[in-house]
Amino acid sequence: MQEEVYDASKIQILEGLEAVRKRPAMYIGSTGVTGLHHLVYEVVDNSIDEVLAGYCKNIDVTIHTDNSVTVIDDGRGIPVEPMKDAKDPRYKNKPALEVIMTTLHSGGKFDRKAYKVSGGLHGVGVSAVNGLSEWLEVEVYRDKKIYYQKYSRGKPVEAMKERGSTDDIGTKVTFKPDSEIFPTLDFSFDVLSNRLRELAFLNPGIKITIIDEREDKEHTFNYEGGIVTFVKFLNKNKDVLHAQPIYFSKEKDDASLEVALQYNGSYSEQIFTFVNNINTVEGGTHLSGFRSALTRVINDYIKTKGLLKDGQNIGGDDTREGLTVVISLKISDPQFEGQTKTKLGNSDVEGIVKSLVGDSLSIYFEENPSIAKQIIDKVVVASEAREAARKARELTRRKGALDTASLPGKLADCSERDPQKCELYIVEGDSAGGSAKQARDRVFQAILPIKGKIINVEKSRLTKVLANDEIRTLITAVGAGIGQEEFDVNRVRYHKIIIMTDADVDGAHIRTLILTFLYRQMLPLIENGYIYIAQPPLYKIKKNKKEMYLDSEEQLQKFLLNEAIGDISISRIGSKKKWTDKEAQSLLKDLIGLDSLTKKLKKKKITWEDYLMFHKKKKIPLYRVEINGKVEFLYSDKEWKQFKTTYLGKEENNENGLVKDVRDLWELPKIEELVNKMETGGFGLTDYDGAQE
Repeated sequence: MQEEVYDASKIQILEGLEAVRKRPAMYIGSTGVTGLHHLVYEVVDNSIDEVLAGYCKNIDVTIHTDNSVTVIDDGRGIPVEPMKDAKDPRYKNKPALEVIMTTLHSGGKFDRKAYKVSGGLHGVGVSAVNGLSEWLEVEVYRDKKIYYQKYSRGKPVEAMKERGSTDDIGTKVTFKPDSEIFPTLDFSFDVLSNRLRELAFLNPGIKITIIDEREDKEHTFNYEGGIVTFVKFLNKNKDVLHAQPIYFSKEKDDASLEVALQYNGSYSEQIFTFVNNINTVEGGTHLSGFRSALTRVINDYIKTKGLLKDGQNIGGDDTREGLTVVISLKISDPQFEGQTKTKLGNSDVEGIVKSLVGDSLSIYFEENPSIAKQIIDKVVVASEAREAARKARELTRRKGALDTASLPGKLADCSERDPQKCELYIVEGDSAGGSAKQARDRVFQAILPIKGKIINVEKSRLTKVLANDEIRTLITAVGAGIGQEEFDVNRVRYHKIIIMTDADVDGAHIRTLILTFLYRQMLPLIENGYIYIAQPPLYKIKKNKKEMYLDSEEQLQKFLLNEAIGDISISRIGSKKKWTDKEAQSLLKDLIGLDSLTKKLKKKKITWEDYLMFHKKKKIPLYRVEINGKVEFLYSDKEWKQFKTTYLGKEENNENGLVKDVRDLWELPKIEELVNKMETGGFGLTDYDGAQE
C-alpha cells in the first residue's frame, strides 16, 4: 500500500465562515436543540448589548411558520459605512455591515469605546449565525435610511443596498437555520420565552416580545423591579421566610454586582448566575465567591450570637437550603470557559464577589436581626437534618437497601455485566412490568416496576425520602449511592436508564417525580446522558394482519391520506375536470390545511364569512385590533408600525385600557395562498363551507 504524502498541498485554509460550518460545535456548543436555540440567543445578545449601552428599549422576536426567526431592536443599528481604516485589504472600504456579518472576531466590543460591557465578547455571534443559516437577511434602520443585504450560508447574495427611507432606528435580522447543519429546525417557544424573560428581568424597563406564528402564541416581558422581581417570580408558589428579597448593588474596580436572594421553605437551592446578561449555567468564579461569602457570614453570625450547639457545624449546603438567589455581574473583560459562555473563569472575580457579598450581607444581618434569626434557624435545622440523613443512610446501608450485592426482588435484572451495554426500564406498576419482561431481551435489558407515585423529593427531607420503599428500590437498582457527597457515577450499573410510563396525566406525573429525584440526588446520571424517556405512540393502526404505531396527529393524517387516495381518479359530475390520485391527494392536504387555519382564525374572532369578504375586496388584513371598543384591521407593516407608535409605544402593557386586544392574523395570507392554489386546480370557494367543529 502506497503511503500518502503529507505536504503543503494537504494544508487547508478555511476562508470566511467556512470554519464555522466545518466545526459548528466550537462556536455554538452543539448542532442539537441546544445549539439551534443558541443561534437566537446570539442575535438577541447583540440587541441586549445595545440595551447595556443605553440605546435600546424594545426587542421583538418572531418564530415564523417555516421555522425562520426574526429579531428586531430599536438600538442604534449596525454601522453601514465603508471600513476606510481597515488594515486588512480584504475589508478596506467594505460596508461595516457586511464585515460584521461575514467575518469572525469583528464587532464593536473589543476596545470598550462602543460598549463598556458586552455579552458578545468573542465577536463570532451574529457572523456564526450567518454561517450556520440557509439564508439570512438583515435590515438596518439608520440615518433615516433602510439598508439591506441578504446572505446564503454565510456568503453575500448581493451587495448592501439602500431600499427606502424611514424614521425608525434599529436592526432587523431574519434567518433560517441550515438543515444541512441542524438535524431539527423546530424551535421551542417555551425555551426561548424562558431566556427572554430572564433578559427582561436583568434589564429593568426593557420590553421584549416573542411571537410564535406557528401556534398563535405571544408573550411580552417588561419588569421594572429587575432581579428582585425575578426572585419573587421564582418563589411565587413557595412559602417564603421573609416577604422582601434581600437586595444589594455594589461596585468595585471595574466590576458591578447585583444580588437578590430570598429563603423559602423548600429543601433545595435555586441559583441563577449571569455575567453581562449571559446565563452562566455552569457557574464559575462569581458563584464560588458568593457561596464562600454566604457560608462565612452565616457562620460568623452564628458564632457571634452563640446560636450553635457544641459539636455542631454548619456546612455550605446548610446555608443554601431553600435559598433562591439571582446574581448579575457586569465586567468589562469576562473570560468565559468555552465559546458558548457557560462558565466564568476570571480568577480575580472570586475575591471581588466574596468581598462585596460578605460586607453587604454582614451589614444586612446586623440591621435586620429578625430576618437574620429566621434564616439562621432554618440553617441550623438544615444542619441537624443533614446529620440525621447521614445516620439514616448508614442505617439503610446496614440493612442492605443501598448495597448493590443485595438487589431488590422486583428487579428483573439482565445477564450482561458491562454497564455500557445494559439498559434499565423503569415502568409503571406490576402489570406494565409483566408485559415489559415478556418483550425484553434479558441479555441486556432490565425491568424495574415502580408502584404508584413515588414521594416528591422537592417537598421532603432526605430522611423521609430514604424511608420510601420505591425510592430505596431505585437506589439499589442503580447501584451508585445518592447525594452529592456519596454518588459515584463510576458504579452505575446501567448506562441507559429509560423512564417508561403511560401516555396519560398520571404517567406524566410519575415521570416528573422520578426525574425530580434523579435531578436532586443522582445528577451525574443526567449530566452524563444516561437518562432517557420512552415515548409511547398516540395511535395504533391495524389493517388486515399488519399493525403500526403513530406518534402524532400529523402522522395519522398522512397515513389516512395515503390510504384514502389509492389508484383512483376523481371527476366532477357535469364538468370535464378530473383529478388524478396525486392531484386528489394534494387537494385533500390543502383542505386539511385550510380547515386547520380556519379553526385557528375562529379563536381570533375571524369567521369564514369574514375571510370571504376580505377575499372579495382583494384586501387581506395582517392584524385585528380592538381600540376603545372598536374593531379595526391593519393591512400593512406600515400601518402596524404606526399603530405601535401611537398606542403601544405610549402605554405600558396597555394599562390605559384603550387597546384591549391585538391579534396577528398570519393565517389569512396562508389561507389566501391555499384558496388561490385550489381555485387554479379547479376547486372553487363555493365548494368549501369553512371549518366544522
